[in-house]
Amino acid sequence: MNLCSTWNNLAVIATFAFVSRETYCIGKRLSVNSSFNISGGTVLARIIAVSNQKGGVGKTTTAVNLGASLAVAEKRTLVIDCDPQGNTTSALGFPKDPARRTLYQPLILNEPLERIILHTQVEFLDIVPSDKNLAGAAVELVSADEREFRLKAVLRQVQDKYEFILIDSPPALDLLTLNALAAADSVLVPIQCEYLALEGVSELLDTLMRLRRTINPALAIEGILLTMYDDRTTLSKQVAADLRSFFGSQVFESVIPRNVRLAEAPSHGKPVIFYDIHSKGAESYIQLAREVIANAEKRSGQGTGRTNSGTGATAVAATAAAAAGAGVSTSGIGSSGGDSPGSVASTDDASTGESSGSDPGESAE
Repeated sequence: MNLCSTWNNLAVIATFAFVSRETYCIGKRLSVNSSFNISGGTVLARIIAVSNQKGGVGKTTTAVNLGASLAVAEKRTLVIDCDPQGNTTSALGFPKDPARRTLYQPLILNEPLERIILHTQVEFLDIVPSDKNLAGAAVELVSADEREFRLKAVLRQVQDKYEFILIDSPPALDLLTLNALAAADSVLVPIQCEYLALEGVSELLDTLMRLRRTINPALAIEGILLTMYDDRTTLSKQVAADLRSFFGSQVFESVIPRNVRLAEAPSHGKPVIFYDIHSKGAESYIQLAREVIANAEKRSGQGTGRTNSGTGATAVAATAAAAAGAGVSTSGIGSSGGDSPGSVASTDDASTGESSGSDPGESAE
């Protein structure tokens, strides 16, 4: 099967897609005080929108677990649940509560964002919750002034208090998603390793190109993340190969496999790194966090270049293990000189015997 024809309609926007970026891991633990964006001497958080208008590709899973992995690396991180479904809020341990104030209040009622922020069970990780009322915000914003920039104005209130802000966007190109992209420094695009997931990529990139021309000229692509990768199937391998062939270094080296632990963790209200640090899902998101941190360091001129050292991964894993009370070995976590970029851990979960494919019908979001 030849999937290359899928990319024919992307040629017009290829220039936008290839924003310069460097990927791979860093070889040392980064200081909690390292700065990424500096404006007038003030350290500002890097705002990353996790966005794809297609549902079920792993946006929520990525926002939750990337945020937790950044937090255990002692990076002050804020997750914004911008999806009215509120799955990110639930996945971080906050059950539905009609009395709880959510993103709706600062976005529509102009309440201070600091009153809405909740501290999670993970140190250095906070969240702005969401609920079904946010669906009404998408309608109310239609007639509002500066409607595309409401979220950007809200985030300015706390941008100097964090190092990373992750926005979990809804699976639609509506005003909530436009607000997320207008506020973001970059967009992280999760793509499921299946054929149908490729068809919406051209629409998303076309939207991003239009946004750069009109609303957010500085918007960059943080990276394209391959999710739900099943190394047992030829389709997953071919989709991954085609994506890497077309987008090149825009695709993260990290690959998120199909993993039953990733699917189970939200039902326990925990990121996978605190639910089962042994799992391949946890290892993959630790690797992704190292890439995101490395990219931020390089943008600020503090990069250390490519390295094969696993020190950074071991430090992150050790912190997570201590916080989770797991007491596990970290020697197998992170990349070493013998790892091949983009590969998924080949060893199965020792305690469950799960395979990298787990359940072919399992959804990661």
